[in-house]
Amino acid sequence: MKKIILITVLVLITLYVLKQKVYKPYAWKKAINSKEHQLQLGSFIFSKQRGSNGSQSYENRYFVFKVTEINGDFVRLSVVRQLSQNKVIKSGDFSTTSDAYKQLKKTITTLTITPIQSTDLYHGDGPSMTVNPYLLSKYPKITDSRYYYEDIPQKNRPVPTDIADLSYYLSLVYSKKEIIERGKLIPWGLNNSETPELLTRLSEDIDLIIN
Repeated sequence: MKKIILITVLVLITLYVLKQKVYKPYAWKKAINSKEHQLQLGSFIFSKQRGSNGSQSYENRYFVFKVTEINGDFVRLSVVRQLSQNKVIKSGDFSTTSDAYKQLKKTITTLTITPIQSTDLYHGDGPSMTVNPYLLSKYPKITDSRYYYEDIPQKNRPVPTDIADLSYYLSLVYSKKEIIERGKLIPWGLNNSETPELLTRLSEDIDLIIN
């Protein structure tokens, strides 16, 4: 009996390893080379991540990103989220719910998602990132859908050399190579250095790319 259990466990472990090391990389490479799922400007990237919930335990967090810039190996992402309304503030980390995440996979290509300049999110009365008369007048499409992403005014600008500007520039910037080859979101950043490097310890899996 013990021998049967041991064999069963070994088979399950083998199947799991094959899935992680062989099937998943194969499936990713096949998907990333298709028109519907290849990485490009304007792509939507779905990522389910594990994070602390603040009480010594972990929970799943669901993120949807918009690719707003590709500059060499630098891929800039912006979180797709909803503007708050009627003083009901959305999640502070800009994640979405599991149900909304699943629904967005089905509807994101037909949903109205408004690009909003970062500075405009802090205009008007009340909390930032909230529907207000200023945003309604400048971005009337948010009446159709409160989904938006922060757009950048100048794309593919030269990489800053000033350390403070460079640190800001690298916010939400990930490696194009790692996305394409491994299906990973690995951010570029500064790690006690003035030269950008990949922060592999902050790697997160990509669930899906949709165009």
